[in-house]
Amino acid sequence: MNDETSNHERDEMKAANQALSSSQTSDASGSDLTEGGHMSEVEAAASLEEFPPIPEDEIERIKNDITAAIKTVYDPEIPVDIYELGLIYKVDIENDRSVHVEMTLTSPGCPVAGEMPEWVVNAVVGVEGVKKAKVVLSFDPPWDMSMMSEEARFALNMF
Repeated sequence: MNDETSNHERDEMKAANQALSSSQTSDASGSDLTEGGHMSEVEAAASLEEFPPIPEDEIERIKNDITAAIKTVYDPEIPVDIYELGLIYKVDIENDRSVHVEMTLTSPGCPVAGEMPEWVVNAVVGVEGVKKAKVVLSFDPPWDMSMMSEEARFALNMF
């Protein structure tokens, strides 16, 4: 290998390393994310300053109100709300007052699969103190009847 080739290869490697170290992507909200999708420590600190933590008593109230709101959403084929059916896997409240809901359906082929997440979003954003909501469908773990509450089993005569 001659000196010209070595210098050219070194320049290419240097450019590639610089591109890697400065590469950033954006999430759906346009926020810069470092490689791998994680906010840098500086950006995370700025986010905390921008959105102070929600007081515990208010978080508890919001959680209770979200649960009540979700209990107004029913699968049209089953006379039990989706909360008692065990379709809600997780609800996270962020300091910016956005709510992220992870839920499932009774089956992937559910006829209202495209509509039910929107019903949940509409119910959740109606809660005082919630600015926005996002629902993500998950089928892991797949829903089964053991996930229903006792109230749901009683309503469906499934003791």
